[in-house]
Amino acid sequence: MIEQSTVKFLKDLTNNNNRDWFCDNRKLYEAARDNFIAFIDDLIPELQNIDPFITEVNAKNAVFRIFKDVRFSKKKEPYKTSFGAAIGKDGRKSEYPGYYLQIKPNGETFVGGGIHHPQPDILKSIRSEIAHNTKQFEEIINDLDFLAEFGELEGDKLMRSPKGFDKDHPAVEHLKRKDFLMLHKFPDSKICHPDFKKHCLKKFERMKPLNEYFRGPVYDILENND
Repeated sequence: MIEQSTVKFLKDLTNNNNRDWFCDNRKLYEAARDNFIAFIDDLIPELQNIDPFITEVNAKNAVFRIFKDVRFSKKKEPYKTSFGAAIGKDGRKSEYPGYYLQIKPNGETFVGGGIHHPQPDILKSIRSEIAHNTKQFEEIINDLDFLAEFGELEGDKLMRSPKGFDKDHPAVEHLKRKDFLMLHKFPDSKICHPDFKKHCLKKFERMKPLNEYFRGPVYDILENND
């Protein structure tokens, strides 16, 4: 389970996001990181029981580094103030839809799923799938249980219909999407609860139908490019 000391480290880092403090507290960081890695390693096999498509993944290739690339950022804080893991086929670099967990105190802990900033040919393939198979897509995202868990899909959208698609298509608002993300936030009180893993897995199971919907069009592009 996620330890209180891990949450405390992230809170302290938020208030001391600089290299001197981090170096002085390196051992606390390593203990918190190892706790999160252990949680992810424990989570993955149970998620694979829910979704066997998630293969070739472990905490090593799923967990993101805490160090930020600040070369092109206006904000120069050197560290992320969260722990995150993208659990998909082949880990965090996968182009397939998958599952995401972020641990960040102060109300920013969440599980997520779907697909984020897909490359142009994959995005076009997903849009084509939605245009030709709108009914199944809308049945998934308009399901009452889905809406209760995640609300509406999140992510960036175009202002106008994408090139190559009918601006009068009934699903044009979906076709404008550049991301297809489902998110569920957890209050801080849940993070260190013994049942937190179980709650994450329940949300991931509810995400599976939409992830499965996207895998076909993503597979078509990735396999054709091989």
